Amino acid sequence: MGCAPSIHVSHSGVIYCRDSEESNSPHQTTTISQGTATLHGLFVKTDAADSIPSVLAYQSRQPPPSAAPRRKERRESGGASARSRTPHCCSVEAETQTSSSSVKQASTTEIQVGPMRLTQYPIQVLLVFAKEDNQSNGFWWACDRAGYRCNIAWTPESALECFLDKHQEIIVIDHRNSRYFDAEDICRSIRAVEPSEHTVILAVVPRISADQEETSVLPLLDAGFDRQFMENSVTACYNELVQIEHGEVRSQFKLRACNAVFTALDHCQEAVEITSEDHVIQYVNPAFEQMMGYHKGELIGKELTELPKSDKNCADLLDNINTFIKKGKEWQGVYYARRKSGDSIQQHVKITPVIGQGGKIRHFVSLKRLHCTNENTNRYCKSHHEEKYTGDNSQSESNSYKCKNRRKDSVDVKSITSQSSDAPSLQTRRYSSMARIHSMTIEAPITKVINIINAAQENSPITVAEALDRVLEILRTTELYSPQLGTKDEDPHTSDLVGGLMTDGLRRLSGNEYVFSKNVNLSHSHLPVPNTINDVPPCIAQLLDNEETWDFNIFELEAVTNKRPLVYLGLKVFARFGVSEFLNCSEVTLRAWLQVIEANYHSSNSYHNSTHAADVLHATAFFLGKERVKGSLDHLDEVAALIAATIHDVDHPGRTNSFLCNAGSELAVLYNDTAVLESHHTALAFQLTTKDSKCNIFKNIDRNRYRTLRQAIIDMVLATEMTKHFEHVNKFVNSINKPMAPEETSPHSEGSDTECTANIKNFPDNQTLIKRMMIKCADVANPCRPLELCIEWAGRISEEYFAQTDEEKRQGLPVVMPVFDRNTCSIPKSQISFIDYFITDMFDAWDAFAHLPVLMQHLANNYKHWKTLDDLKCKSLRLPSENNN
Repeated sequence: MGCAPSIHVSHSGVIYCRDSEESNSPHQTTTISQGTATLHGLFVKTDAADSIPSVLAYQSRQPPPSAAPRRKERRESGGASARSRTPHCCSVEAETQTSSSSVKQASTTEIQVGPMRLTQYPIQVLLVFAKEDNQSNGFWWACDRAGYRCNIAWTPESALECFLDKHQEIIVIDHRNSRYFDAEDICRSIRAVEPSEHTVILAVVPRISADQEETSVLPLLDAGFDRQFMENSVTACYNELVQIEHGEVRSQFKLRACNAVFTALDHCQEAVEITSEDHVIQYVNPAFEQMMGYHKGELIGKELTELPKSDKNCADLLDNINTFIKKGKEWQGVYYARRKSGDSIQQHVKITPVIGQGGKIRHFVSLKRLHCTNENTNRYCKSHHEEKYTGDNSQSESNSYKCKNRRKDSVDVKSITSQSSDAPSLQTRRYSSMARIHSMTIEAPITKVINIINAAQENSPITVAEALDRVLEILRTTELYSPQLGTKDEDPHTSDLVGGLMTDGLRRLSGNEYVFSKNVNLSHSHLPVPNTINDVPPCIAQLLDNEETWDFNIFELEAVTNKRPLVYLGLKVFARFGVSEFLNCSEVTLRAWLQVIEANYHSSNSYHNSTHAADVLHATAFFLGKERVKGSLDHLDEVAALIAATIHDVDHPGRTNSFLCNAGSELAVLYNDTAVLESHHTALAFQLTTKDSKCNIFKNIDRNRYRTLRQAIIDMVLATEMTKHFEHVNKFVNSINKPMAPEETSPHSEGSDTECTANIKNFPDNQTLIKRMMIKCADVANPCRPLELCIEWAGRISEEYFAQTDEEKRQGLPVVMPVFDRNTCSIPKSQISFIDYFITDMFDAWDAFAHLPVLMQHLANNYKHWKTLDDLKCKSLRLPSENNN
């Protein structure tokens, strides 16, 4: 006997209905006239058939009468394209009428994690299918049967949008047919967002026949999938989802709960240290860092035996502690520890073994607090237990006297607190604050230096103390690496040059705005397909045969390539260093990328154009070929250096950072007047690269390698910004040159190059300094080129500076480099100043590392040329007799 059909009204007033009686005939469902759409037996009345959303949300659904679901008819006017027009996920929610006996009601689950009780809410599942079929129906019914909340998305965009809204625990993606969408791309896009860290993603793959060999799951794992599921029945879908729930999902749920535990540890006032069973430090909290003076990065991964020990402990104390804890017993007592500064402090320590898998000890948890009976630790105890000492006047006097001695301008805490006896609460707060300030354990290197000098002053003669006062004044300035110039009258060329290159400009003095007109070539279709490196014209190929030598003439290549030297030189250099193989990209992709990058250099610039980029790429490749450089860097570093050289000035407007800041340009506003152009070059280069798959040279490398490569490229391009020039050079000298000097002068220095480069490879920070120095030298290597090339570059950069000065005068902007006035400028003087101030010391340091005698000889010859012209008061590039010739 049949039941009456159930009628429901949705939130939007749309009527939908369904017969509640099950029947083998699909024709017994209620028929709705024109203007409706049918979804799995769910009729949704619409004003237009294409308003069906791209994501459907539901919680329950009538199960099929048999093990396999009956295929419900679904008609959608407009098909997939109609569905994708709706931009918002989960915009329609509908529930079907179901019988309570056939559907497991969604409920919460109690889960125990140690002593912690957690509540897990109903699992949410996202199905991503391009169209409805037996498999999508199977997972739909499986979700219903398991009591999961489920959504289905038809397009990649709606899938990502729905996940960001719902944060489903399980995602099922159809990987059977790439005709509709790329399942691996969808997976990667979801994995790229933070909430996916604890999500399990399942790939549905086609069933294989008995005679077919099963394919590897590694590509799926690389794309971000956790499991694969071979298309199967409803029961198999249900079993798979339930296993995932009780396996990965529950494990991920427990891991998420650990965040709360770590948050508690991070805010705990007691110092906490967790080590492995082998006493390797795995975790320390901020209280531990403050107590011991270390940063956690200096501790994690080290064995306890590697840290300095205090000599105040009994000889057998450590043996007693180990005896206790190795038996699984807790130990507590008083122990002396040595802080990073070398001070010994007395601690009350409790060490608890943690039993893990197999009944074995897997971790040791140590809780430490300062033991405040020792005179030497009172200063540290006060920051943790201020209230204990607030009323102790004698203790206050003692500590304030010590503080006053160590810091001449410190305030006597006791005198402050005693002046206002009628406000004890204020006294307490004031005393606690001052005590904390004087007991801070900030261990920045400059703080250590200042403290050492302060201590030395106390017992020094007057003259020495005054000299140390002057030292402290210098150390407290922010520009520790920038040399101080003489007055502008003494050396106007150097002052103007440094002012233009090493500052971000003055504030804008006029109402004019310099709007940076960006003609960015984001479209690549108009560019002709370049030849392969094997098919280049003979004249170009002949020039490129000489590209490995330092005297390679980039201007000849510029002429024969019609101002497109970067593509041809790039193909040759990148092939020599195996860039395509490292990036796993085709030569076609690499050619397209080089072409796009070159198209976004301004050929109208006299200096900052693609010829300059090609010149810097050539210099970088030359440096990478030197034995010591090659031995110090990895293949990733080489690839990063070549890419950084290629993009380092892309879309350069032919104006300095100071000009853009003074003019209030869009870029200066965007990058807050800081490293404006360098930030723009890197950002635009990555935008151009990733915008189109045809030129995306990074599309085939995994996420971790891409991030490491990207960071190296960005760091190198930002290093070309001149405001930190002396900082980079001084760090290189102190960290690379000076440690190497004793090895090179040693009589047993044979083979020291290999040992030296091996040591550098062990310290990534040193590799970073080398890469920065390399691209900086490549960027300004013009004075070290053969004389004719050096003269040409000097003329080009001068012309660009002249044009900037002309525009500054036209717009009423501050003139950044007044000496670069085309009517009065002496180019020889400007080159001499540039070499004296920027080039000589930097290339001396680079030559000491990389051994570059040819460059240093050219530099000496070119400097002599400019000095001769200057002595003759000649302002041009050559002597009059040379010009006539």
